[in-house]
Amino acid sequence: DWGNKGKLLEVINKYTPRHGEKHLRILVYGPVGAGKSTFINSVTSALYERMSCEAAANTSDSDTRSFTLKVTNGGYSDECYPFVFNDMMGMEGGDRVGIHPQDIKSAMMGHVKEGYKFDPMSPLEKGDLHYNPNPTIDDKVHVLVLMLSANCPEIDRSVIEKMKEVRETARDLGIPQLAVGTHVDVNCEEIKKDIQNIYLSKSLKEKMEELSHAVGLPLSCIMGVKNYSEETDTDDNIDTLILIALRNMVNSGMDFVRKNSATNKWSADAEKLFFILFYLLFFFFFFI
Repeated sequence: DWGNKGKLLEVINKYTPRHGEKHLRILVYGPVGAGKSTFINSVTSALYERMSCEAAANTSDSDTRSFTLKVTNGGYSDECYPFVFNDMMGMEGGDRVGIHPQDIKSAMMGHVKEGYKFDPMSPLEKGDLHYNPNPTIDDKVHVLVLMLSANCPEIDRSVIEKMKEVRETARDLGIPQLAVGTHVDVNCEEIKKDIQNIYLSKSLKEKMEELSHAVGLPLSCIMGVKNYSEETDTDDNIDTLILIALRNMVNSGMDFVRKNSATNKWSADAEKLFFILFYLLFFFFFFI
């Protein structure tokens, strides 16, 4: 896909909601320091083709509150892309630190209201002020994205267990799951010299295989990117990797919404048929 940045943008720009949703909701989660907010900023930079910093990274308040980022179309108008990002507190090892897995599961089901402040000791419950009891299709998550650092030597065992708990809930809900490996250039001189070497690096491939095994996701579902961090201008090759990841997220979300729409339509049709048959039988037994 090198040199096809325009084509990737075209595919992403073509997406329009068709099954009752106003937008696709992409929930980003992962360990502290994996680059969740920085990835979201990199996505907006790639779309705007200029540096953007809409998701506040590494501030005390942004680290503890849930927020939804709507991406404006081109960054110069109020019109938004039909997808939004959910960012949240990072995961940490231990029972009393980092986001509680139950809060991630509640967010997937659309129960977490905007601005909810995460408490590692006490997850959101029914009846709480920020609990949404009646989530719409737009409140629910359509794609779950795990953010991992390719520069991380090892993931804490308790964090892996928390990830597993979240992934099992997503699986039961049928939500598609992807992962993004960030910091791909940090420990690889080949990639530092030329980002296009990302697919040629043996050390990175081994790291991605290691991450795949650790978190239980197929290698084909883990996408390597370099987030914008020190750059003052965008780069087409960096953009390409970011847009490939975004395209896969949008495609996965579209498939999920389409499948759910077909299932819900079948259920609604079956319910209508049941009532028709019920009234026909009622009429037959009591009036004939």
